[in-house]
Amino acid sequence: MIRFTIALSSILLASLAVGQTSAQYDYQVPRTTDGHPDLQGVWENNTITPLERPDVFGSKKYLTDDDIAFINQRIGEIMAAGEDALFSGGVLEAVFSGEIKSYDPTTGNYDSQWMAKRTVHRRTSQIIDPPNGRFPPRTEAAIQSQRELKEWRAAHPADSWTDRPLGERCLTFGAPRLTSGYNSYWQIVQSKDAVVIYQEMAHDARIIPIVDQPHAPQNIKLWHGDSRGWWEGDTLVIETSNYSDASDTSPETDRKVNLERLTRISDSALQYQLTSHDPGQFDAPYTREIIFDYTEDKIYEYACHEGNYGMYNILSGHRAQERMAAQNQND
Repeated sequence: MIRFTIALSSILLASLAVGQTSAQYDYQVPRTTDGHPDLQGVWENNTITPLERPDVFGSKKYLTDDDIAFINQRIGEIMAAGEDALFSGGVLEAVFSGEIKSYDPTTGNYDSQWMAKRTVHRRTSQIIDPPNGRFPPRTEAAIQSQRELKEWRAAHPADSWTDRPLGERCLTFGAPRLTSGYNSYWQIVQSKDAVVIYQEMAHDARIIPIVDQPHAPQNIKLWHGDSRGWWEGDTLVIETSNYSDASDTSPETDRKVNLERLTRISDSALQYQLTSHDPGQFDAPYTREIIFDYTEDKIYEYACHEGNYGMYNILSGHRAQERMAAQNQND
């Protein structure tokens, strides 16, 4: 059975509940040999905090002790039943609805043994701005784009491998990838002039130069964008622009700019904040916050292409459907 734990110490939970920072409880951040805050090591994003605040919480931003006791009780019951895997915010949704929603009801799901140990943090949503814990309104262009994509995939599910999502094709799962509970580990390595964030899924290494120089020219577009970093006190700030339109299904992805802030708030916790300005998708920027927990676990290779029989079977299965449809038409 997968064990679910409250990951942070009581003093840290209390400070987070009232919005305090590490400086307010006198945490001394460890330093590298060049004097920068030491963020190195392997950090897990296994939180159950959902991206958007569930309706059951209304305007409540933080879980109470009673909430946490109830959540842990319900999670234990769900896991004891040996149900399907619960990805990201699906854990909290199942706790309060009593319904286990399969990740992929069309072909069957992973079971719970695929998932890492999950952690309970105080926030009721990762989105902290807007204050309602929900995404800003989506643009009309983004809504139309998703509608067209859905219609296209319904009519052309696998005419070619290019009809399938980037993750299925083992090209990219995005950067930063913030889905929790499944290959959701980061390893951070620092030098004086660079920080490397190695994402376990799908073994992508983000190399962030800590240099005073402009971004790449606007005509250079990258799957994971072009990043530049700097220190603001004990916080590492990373600005990423120059995303390729092909890296996302939303319109005007090349206009997106992400600002990440990483602050070590205890020996075992890293506060991560992302402010995304994505004018092609949303009417306003939004900010989300996640607590990454330190772990002694290793990063493992995510060998997506190796033995990727899924893509072969998807394409060959659709060829079989086409043959059957042609045969029925001839009959």
